[in-house]
Amino acid sequence: MLQSLRHSMPILDWGRSYSRSQMSNDLVAAVIVTIMLIPQSLAYALLAGLPAEAGIYASIVPILLYTVFGTSRSLAVGPVAVVSLLTAAAISDVAQQGSMGYATAALSLAFLSGGMLLVMGLFRLGFLANFLSHPVIAGFITASGLLIAASQLRHIFGVEAGGDTLIELLETLLPQLTATNLVTLAIGLPAVGFLFWVRRGLKPALRRAGLGPRLSDVIAKAGPVAAVIVTTLLTWGLGLQERGVAIVGEVPRALPPFTLPDFSPALLSQLFVPALLISIIGFVESISVAQTLAARKGQRINPDQELIGLGAANLGAAFTGGYPVTGGFARSVVNDDAGAETPAAGAFTALGLAFAAAFLTPLVHFLPKATLAATIIVAVLGLVDFSILRRTWAYSRGDFWAVAVTIALTLGFGVETGVSAGVLISILLHLLKTSRPHVAEVGLVPGTHHFRNVDRHAVQTDPGVLSLRVDESLYFVNARFLEDCVMNRLTEGTPVRDVVLVFSAVNAVDYSALESLESLNEILRKRGIRLHLSEVKGPVMDRLKGTHFLDHLGGEVFLSQYDAWCRLAPEAAGQGATLVPGAAE
Repeated sequence: MLQSLRHSMPILDWGRSYSRSQMSNDLVAAVIVTIMLIPQSLAYALLAGLPAEAGIYASIVPILLYTVFGTSRSLAVGPVAVVSLLTAAAISDVAQQGSMGYATAALSLAFLSGGMLLVMGLFRLGFLANFLSHPVIAGFITASGLLIAASQLRHIFGVEAGGDTLIELLETLLPQLTATNLVTLAIGLPAVGFLFWVRRGLKPALRRAGLGPRLSDVIAKAGPVAAVIVTTLLTWGLGLQERGVAIVGEVPRALPPFTLPDFSPALLSQLFVPALLISIIGFVESISVAQTLAARKGQRINPDQELIGLGAANLGAAFTGGYPVTGGFARSVVNDDAGAETPAAGAFTALGLAFAAAFLTPLVHFLPKATLAATIIVAVLGLVDFSILRRTWAYSRGDFWAVAVTIALTLGFGVETGVSAGVLISILLHLLKTSRPHVAEVGLVPGTHHFRNVDRHAVQTDPGVLSLRVDESLYFVNARFLEDCVMNRLTEGTPVRDVVLVFSAVNAVDYSALESLESLNEILRKRGIRLHLSEVKGPVMDRLKGTHFLDHLGGEVFLSQYDAWCRLAPEAAGQGATLVPGAAE
């Protein structure tokens, strides 16, 4: 019972041995992450079209719940750029931005996403994340980064613009450039340049000045806060809001309130598909970050428990004034680099953000939206990686076109179309690759018991024995391909008396593939050719034994391909066999 409870609530596991030194390291990490998250949370809330305080609210209770249910010791949960953009795209279709219905719809979206993630975790569906290939994810994130950066340019120039696609954004932005608010531009552009320099140049500069690595790191992570403080003071001191500079305005000074989503069937049905997409994208991003950071320290991540942790976090956001959250790449890397040892670092971060929400929000009243836009632009441009196009072109043209199409559709038709296309392309790529499995004719490597591809190695073969190694599981998509492969080989004119299918790489045979094997066995029997199997795995053999296929099999089932060779070849030593030179000896 206790073991099961520890599995469901990992805090009971790592919490038992929590030490003072771990607490010290977690506190330091929490301070650094909190400093970074205050401006970032405000910025991402505005990106989602929500009041600034929603970003802070979404970073408090969700973090605490993930601390209890999550398995990663470094993952930092909260609002992220891509999910914020997806949230804005989903809610703008059902409510007017700035209205009470818009904020309520965000709560409902978080509720739906949390419920989906929780159900997926309880039913152990973490493997579904594998249906999104990494190249497709990289393409989607790259395109989303460009869309997000483009959407924030209106705040940098101080003009009105909008749209869900890159074309729409540019079409509404470019005509407005003549109306640029120069004061806003004078804030936004230097802020962008400063934040880029902070990200890449501040820490090395501090190290050259003689500061220690830890202190240099803390100061560098606090760079965005410096931009917030300076631009806020300038706006307040010079009264720049009266000259057209858009500011954050009043942010309630309060802890996260208790809120209720709208459970109306009409709204939930409209948000169902966007919530599913947000859940999948959020989980994929989160699990990728969590597994990468865990690998550094030799730790393990439980994907199904991560679904539960993220589900609980999103449900927490739904009832405390937030919106959908997930594990963020930047904040998690900062958390890990800052020395976080346990999920308690996240809990301390939540306490720091709660303090900020309760006491510090009046200080951001005069914060220019251009500064927050600069924060977003610098953060998301770090996600843009066009090198994935070059790498996939060199390695796999199929993956290249998947990435290229995902980027094009996301930029041209919006994030929902892009992510839907990404899921579909990933599945189609899998089906395409498995629909034409690699089937190699194999022969015996002289002096060994090993069999290799006749096109790659100098091997012994027997003209009367056709040995084909099937390098893929057999199911409805590729069931007929193997049959066609065998029949095409038999039409080459060489007299064959035995066909051996090497099943060493076959992990499953579904019913469609079984029927195809039965058909192949019958066709070969009528031609006087025996069909044999070798190296059949236990689970596959168990399934075959439950059918009549083995009773009607024209040949035998051999434990190994060498056993089949010794039985079927005229002289196993190779005296009556043919030596095939191979193409790549």
